[in-house]
Amino acid sequence: MAKIQRALISVTDKTGVAEFAKELEKLGVEIVSTGGTARVMREAGVSVKDVSELTGFPEMMDGRVKTLHPKVHGGILAIRDNKEHVRQMEDNGVPAIDLVVVNLYAFEKTVQKPDVTLAEAIENIDIGGPTLLRSSAKNFRYVTVITDPDDYEVVLNEMKQNGGETTLETRFRLARKVFELTSNYDKAITEYLSKIDPSTDEYFK
Repeated sequence: MAKIQRALISVTDKTGVAEFAKELEKLGVEIVSTGGTARVMREAGVSVKDVSELTGFPEMMDGRVKTLHPKVHGGILAIRDNKEHVRQMEDNGVPAIDLVVVNLYAFEKTVQKPDVTLAEAIENIDIGGPTLLRSSAKNFRYVTVITDPDDYEVVLNEMKQNGGETTLETRFRLARKVFELTSNYDKAITEYLSKIDPSTDEYFK
């Protein structure tokens, strides 16, 4: 594992994210972000690059498409000690992303509202977030992934103790948390949709 040099941070739960980003910045980490997360960090004085600067494409379709891009997922999924992967990154201008910090749209909280509509529920199905998390967790040998603000301190402590690196054991533990989270997230969506009756719901009229 090389030193963490670039982080992608895009969170719904912004607890502690500005403070975490400040510490990353002190460690020399470049921070890439989106929308509201970028704004919160900038307001705290953190230098942030918009993901659109990295991809060359604007956020579009009311935020539905932000991080679904080869320059993001290539930077996460590349096997760092595979010479062909490294060559393809260099040829296509794909920067490595070493740390991914993401948590998901609050789907379960949304559908618990008594007046929620199917249309509103659908807009709270996160697509980019689970994709980022699964990509990062799959490549935990090289990428650190955080879904829970409670893990910020653990990661920072390891980086400070290990010259900017995290341990493989920690990356594995964090990857397991990702797959547990995304599994439960998909289960919640399935359970909600199973209660929808297309013959009566306004969405189908």
